[in-house]
Amino acid sequence: MSTQAASHSQASCKEPAPQTLGFLLLENFTLFSLASAIEPLRMANQLAGRELYRWFTLSVDGGPISASDGLRVTPDGAITMPLALDMVVVCGGVGPARAVQREHISWLQSQARLSRRLGGICTGSWALAKAGLLDGYETSVHWECLAAMRESFPRAVLTTRLFSIDRDRATASGGTAPLDMMLTLIGREHGRELSAGISEMFICDRMRGENDHQRIPLKHVLGTTQPKLLEIVALMEANLEEPIGLEELADYVDVSRRQLERLFQKYLNCSPSRYYLKLRLTRARQLLKQTSMSIIEVASACGFVSTPHFSKCYREFFGLPPREERLGMSPLRPPVLPEQPSQGLLLQQPLELQPVPEQPISAALVALDNARGEPTYASVRLDH
Repeated sequence: MSTQAASHSQASCKEPAPQTLGFLLLENFTLFSLASAIEPLRMANQLAGRELYRWFTLSVDGGPISASDGLRVTPDGAITMPLALDMVVVCGGVGPARAVQREHISWLQSQARLSRRLGGICTGSWALAKAGLLDGYETSVHWECLAAMRESFPRAVLTTRLFSIDRDRATASGGTAPLDMMLTLIGREHGRELSAGISEMFICDRMRGENDHQRIPLKHVLGTTQPKLLEIVALMEANLEEPIGLEELADYVDVSRRQLERLFQKYLNCSPSRYYLKLRLTRARQLLKQTSMSIIEVASACGFVSTPHFSKCYREFFGLPPREERLGMSPLRPPVLPEQPSQGLLLQQPLELQPVPEQPISAALVALDNARGEPTYASVRLDH
């Protein structure tokens, strides 16, 4: 073997094996959420100029599955395919309680026994929770499904965050939230330069993080049974720059201050002043991330007369001061990373050695080959 060939061989050996993801499609899954999860993986491969990720779509028997928009999608195969998966992501959509079958539950439980990372997008969390695989885990799900999941699976720690990464579980709400979750996972595994490059390719003005929450319509939370509370919140939202006093708010809707306090505690689990502060700080966060306004201007626009007081409130609520938020730094509370082997294909197996089945060809290789002529191909240099 020549010196050049040996050098190339050694360099190739240093490259970790690509991670393999299996996307389990439930009947009436949301096609938009599936694309939001897979496209960042495709772009990661393109920008790196090599296969960092490969993916397969699966159904119980390998037969076509209907998306929520009526399109019929033929997956790559059945859940019985001999795949060495690093991660399984359940793709849900409309009516997850009806879509989850016994076969889904059994297979997901078998994947958990193999120590594979598990995820859910849109309402895919429902299947994981039904299988008992989200007990004690922070879990995100589309807001439309949130109340039903809290009722059905009290052991899962439901949150309104866009996505949640808790140890070896990763769940995202719906729409474009899977894109943000995948960008976060890619950034942790291969560096911020790659995740930022993917974001630029998809014309994302910013990458949303784990501390970003879904904006849940209050009417969905309360229904139409509390019109006075809805009116008060609307007044708060319309008066963030010059907050209205609680006495004045109560007068507007013809209730007493005490009644106002009780309404918020009963239906929103916080005091009216705390809720008002949350609205102002959430607005401040949007301005910090999406405008060039100075911190002083942001504080003033959100009803804070003192910049130090604004910074103190912001830090207590979000875990980092406004200046660090603008710089894109992480919160003070470090994320809990799953303990996973660096070589994704080296999974826990029984002591008896089994022959490794031949792996099917992933669509990732086709996509990577098609991207070779693109100007951005291999434009991001990785350290590994």
